[in-house]
Amino acid sequence: MNDNIDNQPHDEGGAGAIALEADDSTLLIVEDDRAFRQRLRVTLERRGFQVVEAESLEQAGHLSAMHKPRFAIVDMRLGDGNGLDLVPTLRQVREDMRIVILTGYGNIASAVSAVKAGAVDYLAKPADADEIAAVLLTPEGASPPPPDNPMSADRVKWEHIQRVYEMCDRNVSETARRLNMHRRTLQRILAKRSPH
Repeated sequence: MNDNIDNQPHDEGGAGAIALEADDSTLLIVEDDRAFRQRLRVTLERRGFQVVEAESLEQAGHLSAMHKPRFAIVDMRLGDGNGLDLVPTLRQVREDMRIVILTGYGNIASAVSAVKAGAVDYLAKPADADEIAAVLLTPEGASPPPPDNPMSADRVKWEHIQRVYEMCDRNVSETARRLNMHRRTLQRILAKRSPH
């Protein structure tokens, strides 16, 4: 988890960005990590969004029907299921809803699935509020600006190892076999904190 979500005011997306209208700025955050969800809420409210929070698919379904948000941030891994399963429901509630999928264990197949399901983009954690706001406010068909501080090569490698480890149900031996890596080397990497 990253604490890059800061308290500074920022320009949401720059020239050509979608303008936030007071009556159409509702944002649904669906995230079961309470601390991360609250940090997102605070920083995105400062950027003009009116935030509604949900920690489960079921709660998100109720809140989306009630508030009909213009924007949604949905974590892929939730306690009661996969966040991708919520995307069609959100699209039925509001066809023009701009949905961003967040995950700590992203891969290309999941990204493709997210976009096919109707999400406008897919961001791997740690994604900060600037990145999220830029994606949410980028007009249809345009690309958001590249991040100011992209992940380092070490961080990308670490994220890949973490993804494979999760896909192998946290089995060190199987992960090491798939990565063609010595088991002890992998254990040392897994014991370390993520690089910046």
